[in-house]
Amino acid sequence: MKVPVSPLNQPLNQLPLDPEYTPGARNAVNVCLRIQASEKVTVITDEATKEIAASIVQELEKVGCPYHAWLLEDLAPRPLTDLPQEVLDDLETSQVSIFAVQAQANELRSRMQMTDVVNRRRIRHAHMVNINRQIMLEGMRADFLKVDRISTKVVDMVRKASQIKAKTTAGTDLTADLNPKYRWLKTSGIISPDKWGNLPGGEVFTTPGEVNGTFVIDGVVGDWLCAKFGSLRQTPLTIQVKGNRLTEAHSSNRELEEDFWRYTHTDENSDLVGEFAIGTNIELTDVIGQILQDEKYPGIHIAFGNPYGAHTGAQWYSSTHIDVVGRNFNIWVDGQQLMQNGRFLIEP
Repeated sequence: MKVPVSPLNQPLNQLPLDPEYTPGARNAVNVCLRIQASEKVTVITDEATKEIAASIVQELEKVGCPYHAWLLEDLAPRPLTDLPQEVLDDLETSQVSIFAVQAQANELRSRMQMTDVVNRRRIRHAHMVNINRQIMLEGMRADFLKVDRISTKVVDMVRKASQIKAKTTAGTDLTADLNPKYRWLKTSGIISPDKWGNLPGGEVFTTPGEVNGTFVIDGVVGDWLCAKFGSLRQTPLTIQVKGNRLTEAHSSNRELEEDFWRYTHTDENSDLVGEFAIGTNIELTDVIGQILQDEKYPGIHIAFGNPYGAHTGAQWYSSTHIDVVGRNFNIWVDGQQLMQNGRFLIEP
């Protein structure tokens, strides 16, 4: 099948590739997305990430499927206010899409425009925001069939639960009361039309009924703050949640504290816990300061803002969404211990 040529296809084809990217790219195309030669693919990337995108394109060409690749800086100035119309139009005719881009401040709106199309058309979408070399060599090399098995066991357990408790020696003491009307989703790296997923994958999540307690964020925070602050192991951010809303945030890094507080007060629901999740990528050994991989690290993470209501069933909305990740969790599901010091007590 002839591959349509966009202005970007030829340069991507000609880029010298780091062979270390190939196993992760092959995993994405053949295992996670299971792309067929008859399917059209939209690839969206940027200058900072184009070598990784090129490794994925190389695997698409081995499959023999048609694709269009787009370099955002060729279409619009960054940070984006909206996703370029050319890209949105191309998504309308694709069965699969891959978004490998570095996040910039205030670009969440453009990403939501993309996922609106993905959700409506049920595109198998790989979301790879802030993908980098380390993640390609670590998280993207995971055995995602194994990750899917443990994810299935965890999601089967929590779907029946009414309450989850989480504690860490760093001081996290969090209780999530669950709403039976809200659905749990599994994004294990095996991506289906039912829910687009991050790559690398490995989490189950829902919108909680109500979260209360203390969360010591000694892992990482999300969106563009991730690139700015990286690992928070040395300067953790301690937050208080009451009645599902953020009430306090404190850190010795005052800039982190202020940026996080400002982000979580963008609109009336930006401080509301929209996501409660359990990381299930058991092949990860520690957090690395990169939200794309770290939120899959075994443990609890939550996100303030948008609840992905189209999937969970939550009826409210926020224009923002920021994840926060901790380390070394003990987790109980309706009193039954699921995790001890960051290790699952069930086998995949």
